[in-house]
Amino acid sequence: MTRPVITFATDFGPAAPAVCRGVMFGIAPDANIIDISHQIPRYSIRDGAGTLVFALTHMPVGVHVAVVDPGVGTDRLAIAIRTGRGDVLIGPDNGLLVPAAELLGGIVEVRSIENRDLMLPVVTSSFHGRDIFAPVAAHLAMGVPFESVGPLVPAERLVRLAVPQAAVRDGGLDTEITHVLIFGNVTFAGTPADLEAAIGPVRPGRRLAVEFAADNGRVAVREETVWAETFGAVPLGHSLLMSDSEGCLSLADNQGNAAERLGLVVDRPARIVSA
Repeated sequence: MTRPVITFATDFGPAAPAVCRGVMFGIAPDANIIDISHQIPRYSIRDGAGTLVFALTHMPVGVHVAVVDPGVGTDRLAIAIRTGRGDVLIGPDNGLLVPAAELLGGIVEVRSIENRDLMLPVVTSSFHGRDIFAPVAAHLAMGVPFESVGPLVPAERLVRLAVPQAAVRDGGLDTEITHVLIFGNVTFAGTPADLEAAIGPVRPGRRLAVEFAADNGRVAVREETVWAETFGAVPLGHSLLMSDSEGCLSLADNQGNAAERLGLVVDRPARIVSA
C-alpha cells in the first residue's frame, strides 16, 4: 500500500501546525503530510483560497486540510468536500475550499463534519484545526468512509467568494489585487489578453502604469513600469508587469517587495493604462 497523502495549509504561523501534525500522525502514522504553507496572511480567506488553487492541482490525490478561519467557534459549518478527481478537502465553510475543489474535477459531494467519534475528545471553540479538521483528515486518510463524516450539504449552499473580474474601460483595464505572494508580487484579476483588449499589444519594454486609487485610508499610488517576460529583464529593484506562472497579470519588483513598497493588499482596486 502507498502512504496516504495529507496536505496542510493554514494561516497559523510556526507552532500550531506542528500540534496538528502530531494529531494526524497519532491517527495515521504512515501518512505523508505535505505542508503547503502556514504563512497565509492572517484571516485572509481569499489569499488562502488562492494558495490552494496554486498548489492542489500539483499534489497527489489525497486529503487536503486548509484552515483560514476567522469564524472559528461560530455557527459556520465545518465541511468535507469530495471532488471528481478523488480528493477530499477539509476545512471551514467560508469560501476557502470551493475554488480549488472546482479545479480538482468539480464538487461531487459535500458533508457537514458532525461525527464526534472522528474528532478529539475535547473540542474547543478556538482551535478547530487541531480538534476537528486534523483528526477527521487523518481518519479519512486511513480509509474511514466519507459518508461517516456527517450529513449531506447541498453544494449550492456552500459559501462562495466573489470572483473579481477585469473590465476594459476607456482605454485601460480595471482590475483588483487577488493575491499577494511571499516575495511581494501582487496578482491581478485578468490575463494578458484582457490587457491587450484594453490597450493593444503588450510587448517587452512597453511602458505601462498601474494606478491605485485612494482606498481605506491608503493614499493613491501610481506605479510606472514596463511589460517584461521575466524578473531579470529589468534592473534590480525596478518593477515590471508580467504574466505569472498561472497566466494572470502580476506586478513585481526584481529582487524586491512591490506590495510592501507600495502598500498593496488583497482586494485593492487597480487600473492598468499605457504610460
